[in-house]
Amino acid sequence: MLLALATPVASASEIQVGGELARVLISLLGIIALIFAAGWMSRRLQARTSPGGRRLRCVESMAVGARDRLLIIEADGTRLLVGVGQGGMRTLHVYEGSAATGDVPGANPPPIGFGDLLARWKRTP
Repeated sequence: MLLALATPVASASEIQVGGELARVLISLLGIIALIFAAGWMSRRLQARTSPGGRRLRCVESMAVGARDRLLIIEADGTRLLVGVGQGGMRTLHVYEGSAATGDVPGANPPPIGFGDLLARWKRTP
């Protein structure tokens, strides 16, 4: 304790502000570079696994209840309607023929942009 009190405190003239600022900025740039490198690596690894031998994919999912979901799963060009709940999974329907590639007109309207929604909200009294 006495040793801590006996050590002299550096005066303002001894502190090199420019050197400390440069060290902090270089450290910050290094951390940002590491974040970008991790994101790039993540995208590269995900892109490598996606194309190719995947024969099963989830086309759409919808929550029916707190723990229940409906899934449309495409397996080898056949679409399955699967119910998932607390008791497990159950195939509800098998769609025959090839899977539809285009969207059905009017089934899902395009999402409304925020500007359009705000303009609509301002117009209503």
